[in-house]
Amino acid sequence: MLWIDEIEKGFSGSQSSGSTDGGTSSRVFGTLLTCMSEKTSPVFVIATANNVSHLPPELLRKGRLDEIFFVDLPSEPERREIFRIHIEKRNRDASQFDLPALAKASDGFSGAEIEESIVAGLFDAFSEGGDLTTAVVQQSLAATVPLSKTMSEELDRLRGWAQGRTRSASGAVAGAAGEVRRKIEF
Repeated sequence: MLWIDEIEKGFSGSQSSGSTDGGTSSRVFGTLLTCMSEKTSPVFVIATANNVSHLPPELLRKGRLDEIFFVDLPSEPERREIFRIHIEKRNRDASQFDLPALAKASDGFSGAEIEESIVAGLFDAFSEGGDLTTAVVQQSLAATVPLSKTMSEELDRLRGWAQGRTRSASGAVAGAAGEVRRKIEF
C-alpha cells in the first residue's frame, strides 16, 4: 500500500517544473505515472488532495487512480460518532455527554474542528477548575466559526465540481439504491 498525502502539493506545478525546480517535479511525476501504469506487483495507491483541480489530468485517468472519492463535511450521525471518539480519546465517558445535542450544534463543522472544540473545551474547563461537560463543549462550538462558513463559496465550488465526477465517501450515502459495490482482491 502506498499512501500519498496532499498529492496536489507535490505535483500541481509539474508542467512548469522546468522553470522552477530544474524539472525535478516533472521527472518524479513521470516516474510515478509509469509505476502506476506498469506495476507488476500488487500495490494499492491511495492519495489525498485538498484541491483536485490542481492535479494534472493524466494522473486522474482510470488505470492510475481508479476511483475518486469526495469526502464532504460529516453528517449529523457522523458528527455524533466523531464527538464520541474524541471524548473517549481524552479519557472521558462519552455516555455522560449529550452527543445528539453536540452533533446538532456542530452543523457545518469538519472532524478536525469538532476535535478542536473538545480540546478547547478541556482548556476552558481546566482554567475554570472544572471538567469537560456538554455545556463547555457547546460554548466552545459557539465561539468557533467553521471553515464551511468562512470559505462557503470555495466549499460550494468544490461540491459542484464533485457532483457527477466522484463517489461519495460518506457512510450516510453508502448502500444507496443503484450503487455498485466492488470487491478488492489481492
